[in-house]
Parts: sequence; C-alpha cells; structure tokens
Amino acid sequence: MAELAVSRISTELVGRRVRLRPLREDDYEAWSEVRSRCRDWLLPWEPRPAGAAYPSEDRTTFVTRCSMRERERQLGTGYGFGIFAMGRFAGEVNISSVTRGAFQNAYVGYWVDQAQAGRGYVPEACVLLFRFAFEEIGLHRLQISIIPRNRPSRRVAQKLWPSLPRDRRAVGGPRPLRLDSRGMGRAPGPVLPTVAVRIGELVARHRSERLASGLAG
Repeated sequence: MAELAVSRISTELVGRRVRLRPLREDDYEAWSEVRSRCRDWLLPWEPRPAGAAYPSEDRTTFVTRCSMRERERQLGTGYGFGIFAMGRFAGEVNISSVTRGAFQNAYVGYWVDQAQAGRGYVPEACVLLFRFAFEEIGLHRLQISIIPRNRPSRRVAQKLWPSLPRDRRAVGGPRPLRLDSRGMGRAPGPVLPTVAVRIGELVARHRSERLASGLAG
C-alpha cells in the first residue's frame, strides 16, 4: 500500500454531537480537571503494571504526550483524538499500534468523563473513528480490547452491537472485539461469543445522522 500523505489525513472528525481532534497544550486545563475528578473511576481500567504508581499528569507530561501523539500521526503508527461533546472536552479515543503490510490492523481504546457517561458520546465517536480508519487511512481490521467486568466499556459495545451478551457475571481479562473493513465483527473467547456487525450500515447511519439520535437515549 502506498504511504499515506499526512497532509491529506483529516485532523478533525465531526459528528452530530461530537467532534474529534488531536489534543494540544491549551486543552490541558480541561483535560486535567476531568482526569483529576474521574481518577478513581478510570484508574481500575487503565493498562498499568501491577503496583505501578499512577502516572504524572502535570502540564509538562501532557505536552510531551501531545507531541508523541503528533509524532505517531506523522509516522502513521497511531492517531489520537480528544472527544468534544457539545463543545466541551469529554474524553479520548485512539487508534494505536498500526500495522501495515498484509495485516492492516490497529487497536482502539477510549475513555470518557464519568459525568458524560451513558449519553452515547463514545459510541458516536467510535463510528467516526471506524469511518476514518477504514475509509481514510485504509485499515482492514480494528481490535478493541474489552475487560468484561468493565460495565461502561461493555455498554459502548452493546450500543453498537446489540447482540453482544449483557451477562453481568462476566469476569476475566481483556477480550478483543475485532472489526474488519468487510463489515464483520468477531469477538472470540468464552465471555464474548462471535457477533456480526455491518460497518457499512453504521457509516451510512452516521452519514444520515440517525445513529447519533438513536444512541442518545
């Protein structure tokens, strides 16, 4: 696959209620306020080695992180976006570990302000991200790792894929939900059995703005 021209890749993705764009230094106050207020809610689900200290979230670290995200974008290895809902910072959604060649694969991660959870902002952001990944940067597959006992993350998947099981007793480590550009999603393992989803239908619904209103409830 020919290398993508960075200048032609969108840096802003706009939906009916959410806007995605890379974070920058002047977002620090809003980002820091949300991260501090939601720390206890977010910490159990963030990937860290057992016993590791909570990472620094001062301005210098944040600016360095923004620069790293921009470098990843320039290299085509990752794409990070802040989620802005109704003009207010609400979380992040990212494409990481992009693999090219025959695989054309990447991983998706997201988090949201606890005060904004359950309003359908993350599902709408994911649809924007899927469209960007499959149609703009030419990926063939995305993988979303879901910890089954993380009920907020499961709700995001259940809004996009209603056939995903709602068993509250589900336990265990992350299970990857795989999506590919042909429109099939596959969730292997005993906790998340195989499901199918038509990505083209999701994109079409997004374009007609029916998806956002359907997820808002």
